[in-house]
Amino acid sequence: MSSPPQEAPPGAPVGRLLAIALLLAGVILFISQGWYRQLDLAALQASRAQLVAWRQAAPLATAAGYLLVYVLVTALSLPGATVLTLAGGAVFGLLQGTVLVSLGSTLGATAACLLARTLLREPVRRRFGHRLGPIEAGVRRDGAAYLLSLRLVPVVPFFLVNLLMGLTPMPLLPFAFVSQLGMLPATLVYVNAGTQLAQLTSLTGLVSPGLLGSFALLGLLPWIVKLLLARWRLWRLYRPWNRPRHFDRNLIVIGAGAAGLVTAYIGATVRAKVTLVERHRMGGDCLNTGCVPSKALISSARLAARLRHADRYGLSPLEPRVDLRRVLERVRQKVAAITPHDSVERYTALGVDVRLGQARLLSPWEVAITAADGTETVLSARAIVLATGAAPGIPAVPGITSVRVLTSETLWDALAEHHSPRPSLLVLGGGPIGCELAQALAQLGLSVTLLQRNARLLPREDPEVGVLVREVLERDGVLVHTGCQVERVGPAAAGGVQVHAKVGGAAVCIEADELLCAVGRQARLEGFGLEELGIPTGRTIDTSPHLQTLYPNIYAAGDAAGPWQFTHTAAHQAWYAAVNGLFDPLRFAVDGRVIPRTTFTDPEVARAGLSEAEAIEQGVAFEVTRFALAELDRAIVESAETGFVKVLTVPGKDRILGVTIVAEQAGEMLAEFVLAMQWNLGLGKVMGAIHTYPTLAEANKYAAGAWKKAHAPQRTLALLDRFHTWRRGG
Repeated sequence: MSSPPQEAPPGAPVGRLLAIALLLAGVILFISQGWYRQLDLAALQASRAQLVAWRQAAPLATAAGYLLVYVLVTALSLPGATVLTLAGGAVFGLLQGTVLVSLGSTLGATAACLLARTLLREPVRRRFGHRLGPIEAGVRRDGAAYLLSLRLVPVVPFFLVNLLMGLTPMPLLPFAFVSQLGMLPATLVYVNAGTQLAQLTSLTGLVSPGLLGSFALLGLLPWIVKLLLARWRLWRLYRPWNRPRHFDRNLIVIGAGAAGLVTAYIGATVRAKVTLVERHRMGGDCLNTGCVPSKALISSARLAARLRHADRYGLSPLEPRVDLRRVLERVRQKVAAITPHDSVERYTALGVDVRLGQARLLSPWEVAITAADGTETVLSARAIVLATGAAPGIPAVPGITSVRVLTSETLWDALAEHHSPRPSLLVLGGGPIGCELAQALAQLGLSVTLLQRNARLLPREDPEVGVLVREVLERDGVLVHTGCQVERVGPAAAGGVQVHAKVGGAAVCIEADELLCAVGRQARLEGFGLEELGIPTGRTIDTSPHLQTLYPNIYAAGDAAGPWQFTHTAAHQAWYAAVNGLFDPLRFAVDGRVIPRTTFTDPEVARAGLSEAEAIEQGVAFEVTRFALAELDRAIVESAETGFVKVLTVPGKDRILGVTIVAEQAGEMLAEFVLAMQWNLGLGKVMGAIHTYPTLAEANKYAAGAWKKAHAPQRTLALLDRFHTWRRGG
């Protein structure tokens, strides 16, 4: 079923269409009445004496009338602006004509820009949506230089410049100022030519190739100045540091998590000399305490839940005998099985120089590596990549330092060594990590309470997703409190931890054996010399679209760079960090158009692109198409009917803006949509692809089919109905 498209406020499209209709009517009238003939060279030459006489008789009125006509012609992008510019010189002379033309062209161009912005920008934004983001960011950054260059080169039609800039977020005052400055050289040329009107035979002879070349050089001037300023800033930035004459390495990578490993791998593959420095464990958080152990735990928990609900499969329900220590031993075994993939031995064999120790920046090119025995080695490199990762955050709650606080890093050893075989757990945070671990541990038989400050779980997803996830967590035994304000934490009288909070305005006191904080992750920024070099940081390291820090030869990737904190985005950024660092000045901006994400609850929640809530917040028009898994054969036979596929598309078109899937294997199902969105394939292509029956991936095809059905051409179908009736002899 397809939902109605989100629309602008009532009356806005009608007003816009009316204004466009009036403008078109004016243009048609201008052409049909032949007024454009008054704005050619011959007409100007014939009427020059009369125009001069008017100026002499009423100089102010003639100047005001001329200015008004000039503004109207340029504001409506009508033909004849060149002849009007010549008229300025022919009638008013070089000085006054230049002033009038400069003022008129600026006012008209600004009015044309404002008209384009008012009438066209919203439809364009609805059509192209978030694809305009990089363009708008570029205009905010370099819009003045672009505009000045275009104005200085008269071969680019000025009316087209006005239209295009109207579709961007460039403010009107800077637009007007830069336009007046950029159009002034051409104005002087044309007004001066107008003073010699009697000698002109053609408009094409006004600008010689040499003059055009001069304008082109002027057009390059903003970029030359910008380049020189950038070089000067770099000189000032690097001046306090002594640049080595020779470098020990092509690349030094700090951190051996997902971003660091992939960066080093790429560097070694292209035969660069690479050093990889890790102060703790190879593989980083993902291998040792994050993705790998949590998914191993979840797989055991899923089986326990299936046994507990075996009646859904025609079997007798069975309460599983869970030995948590054995489950955690299996988790350790799975981590150990994957560890060789990220080991020192493997990367050394690939040609990477792996160093274990603490890395610290000494200069933009030098890194000091302190080994466990205290020895220090200093290496230099042309490029450095900071892949220092992130660590779980601990909220600033009164009393929290008085109890043991577990995180996704320390949970594993603490549970394995706990005196109770099934300790009760209190989880702070209802984001992906909190929901995943709370549900998995509850499925394994632990008593779990989850406290969420937000009004719903998974607040970055659509509200219906948070509601569904809460239902499945509570089904598995998790006690969920949303809208919960934790006031203080302290040790419980009988041991463990005690949390005092307000839930819905009511004071509650909750006790548990252990407290697990899952309230987000913070980039690891301390101890790497960032402060000494003055590299700006916030929650993460500040980087350019090319992942460059303050120093262009120092890059950051992965959780330390943000804005995403996923293993797959860390690996994605690593390619850009490696290539940009090794092949500078050849650089690529990170492609972040389609970022998939999966929360591994049961069922899973997977998304790529915009959610419905984000589209509404950003003012992006969309349609919603849904397909419920309860209608899918494979989901029915698997007793996995909980969930849906929801697709956001451009109104009236099959171009995908975003996809949310809730299903047992939502992360696997999402891959097809990620591919389609990355390569601009619409729902029609998804529907046209053959999907194996019966599979969960068929839900993608049926969602596309639901969109197609909602957009079926009703008139064509009515004609076909009549055609087939005729074929039957009716």
